Formats: sequence, structure tokens, C-alpha cells
Amino acid sequence: MHSGLGPSPVDAVRRLFALLATREIEYVLVGGIALLYYVEGRNTQDLDLVLAAQDLEKLPEIDIVERNVYFARGKFEGVRVDFLLTSHPLFRRVQKKYATRVQFLGQEVGLGTVEGLLLLKMYALPSLYRQGDFARVSLYENDIATLVYKYEPDMAKLLEVVGEYIGEGDRASLRDIVAEIQARVRRFKQRRDG
Repeated sequence: MHSGLGPSPVDAVRRLFALLATREIEYVLVGGIALLYYVEGRNTQDLDLVLAAQDLEKLPEIDIVERNVYFARGKFEGVRVDFLLTSHPLFRRVQKKYATRVQFLGQEVGLGTVEGLLLLKMYALPSLYRQGDFARVSLYENDIATLVYKYEPDMAKLLEVVGEYIGEGDRASLRDIVAEIQARVRRFKQRRDG
């Protein structure tokens, strides 16, 4: 985790988790750092949390630099923190239905499940394609492939869930993207076992 977050971010992340617990803020860790719980070797540059917008007011220690109705970005002791706000119905659903409590960095934290992480990655992909953000598209697709390879989730069900939050055109392109990722995973498994 040190490689992407800058000098010694682990202590700052631990302090942030402790602060969230002290303030009794319900949150779910998602994104790259959450992926580290499930798979090895994921580099990340920020901390991603799902939480309610009103809970940001309880965290004056975080310098909010950007905010809209569904997202906020801030800094805590040099660590970038991206907030997915529960004013968005998918983010709220992930917080309520696709989260668990685990020991992480020596503390109990709210963590997105494999399915929750996949829902958020899939939700973001069509927008990243439209933005022409090849680097993030590649990263997100690789994250999805890695989770599909290791955990074999029910992708048809997850496509159905995320489909409730995106337009028909995005649903069609996302089905194609997921089919390509699943084909890549199958090819890899065949070559590995062949």
C-alpha cells in the first residue's frame, strides 16, 4: 500500500478509521484499498468511502476540496479521500446490502463485499469510457477480472442490479464489457489448467 499513497499513509488511514468510529459514522471502505483485503498487488492512491453526506459535517479534520450531490473529495493528513455519498441510491444500496465488518489495519472497519466492489466498478465503467479515460478503464477492468477470477461471483445478477442505475445504452455496453472480461478469465483458466 505504501507505493501509491505516499510516505507512510497507513498511520493516517488508521487514525481516520479511529475518528470515524469515535464519531459513530457508518461507512463502507471501497475502492483500491478495499481491494487489498481481497486480492494482492493492487496499488492505489486514495481512500474511497461510502457514507452519508451529513456525516461529512462531523469530520472537520477532512479538508473537502470538491463536492457535488453524489461525490466529495478531501484530504486527511496528506491522504486523498474520495466519498461516495449515500444520496445516490446505488451507493446507499452498497452501504446497506453489500458490506461487512472485518479486521483491517488492526481495526474493525466497514468493508464492501466482493459484490459491492464489483457493482461500483461496473457502475463507473460506462462513464469512464465516455470520458476516454483509458488508464482508469484498464485499472477498473483489471480489478473486475481479478475479482471474477478469484471469487466467481454471479455476474448476471450483478449486471441486473447495476442495470437499475444506468441507462439502456450503458447496460448494453456494460454487458459486452463484462462478457469480454469473463471470456478473458475463462481463457486464462483454460491455459493455466491445460
